[in-house]
Amino acid sequence: MNPEMVSQVRRFNRIVTQRVGALNDRFLARDRSLGEARLLWEIGADGRDVRSLRAQLGLDSGYLSRLLRSLEAAGMVTVGSKASDGRIRTARLTPSGLAERAVLDERSDELAESLLAPLNPRQRGRLVAAMADIERLMTAAMVEVMVIDPAQPQARQCLREYFAELNRRFDAGFDPSRSIPLAEQELRAPAGLFLLASLQSSPIGCGALRFHENEPATIKRMWVAEAVRGLGIGRRLLTELEARAAACGARAVRLDTNEALTEAIGLYRSAGYIEVAPFNDEAYAHHWFQKQIPSACHGAHRDDAGRGR
Repeated sequence: MNPEMVSQVRRFNRIVTQRVGALNDRFLARDRSLGEARLLWEIGADGRDVRSLRAQLGLDSGYLSRLLRSLEAAGMVTVGSKASDGRIRTARLTPSGLAERAVLDERSDELAESLLAPLNPRQRGRLVAAMADIERLMTAAMVEVMVIDPAQPQARQCLREYFAELNRRFDAGFDPSRSIPLAEQELRAPAGLFLLASLQSSPIGCGALRFHENEPATIKRMWVAEAVRGLGIGRRLLTELEARAAACGARAVRLDTNEALTEAIGLYRSAGYIEVAPFNDEAYAHHWFQKQIPSACHGAHRDDAGRGR
C-alpha cells in the first residue's frame, strides 16, 4: 500500500474525529458518549433487534451490551425479547430516549451547519459533493465477498431477487423452467462455487462459477442489488470469479446474457470480454461472451481442495 495514501487517510480521520466531537466524552454537550448517541439514533422510534444493531455498527457483542446497559441505567432504553420470537432481543427507546434522540438530531443539524457556515457557496458545494463521494467509496470498502454454500438462506435470497429482476426486465418475463437448469450441487466444490457479496451482514450481490473439464469455466447468476449499484460491486464480483477460475486452472471464462441487461453487457465489454458465437442453447440469451485469463492469478488463495477462496 502507498505510504502517502495511508498517511492522507490518517490525516483525514484525525480532522474528522476532532471536528465532529468524537474526542469528547460528552458528545454534542450531552451526558453520553458518541457511541451511546449513535446507538440511540440507530434504535430509532420503532426499535431494533440487537443482532441487527451489532451487524450494522460492527460492534463487539460485549461492547454493545455495555452501551445498552448504560442507556438502560439512564432510563433511555429497554431491552427485551421479541414478541414473535423469544430468542431475539430487541432494544426500544423509552419516552426519555425518544426525547434525547430529538435533542441529538437538533444538535447534529447545528453541528453540520457549523461545518458549512464558514465556507462560501462554491466551497460548500465542493465539500458536500466530496462527502457524498467519500460515503460511496467507504460503503464499497465495507462490502465483504466470500464463498458460501448455495443452499444457505443468504444465497437463496439473492437468487430470488435475481430471478425476480429478470422477470421484471425481460419483455416476456422470465420462466426458470425455460432456462438451462443449474442445480445447487453444481455450485459446490469441485463442480463449482457460489460467491456472495454482503454489506453489514445483508446480502447485496452474488455470482457463481461452473467448472468444466478442459473447457472454459462458466460465470452464472451475476446480480447486484439496485440500492448499491454504482459502487463497483459487480466488477469486484466479476474479478473475484475470474481469479478463482484461474486459481483452479481455467484458461478462460465465458457467460451468456440477455439484451435487456444493458449494464451487465457494458460491464463485461469494459472488463475485456469478447462476444463469441453461441456456446449453449439458453432460451433467454442474446449475447455470449468469453475472456482469456492467466492460468494462475496473483493474489488468489487456495483452500485445501485447491479452490480459490
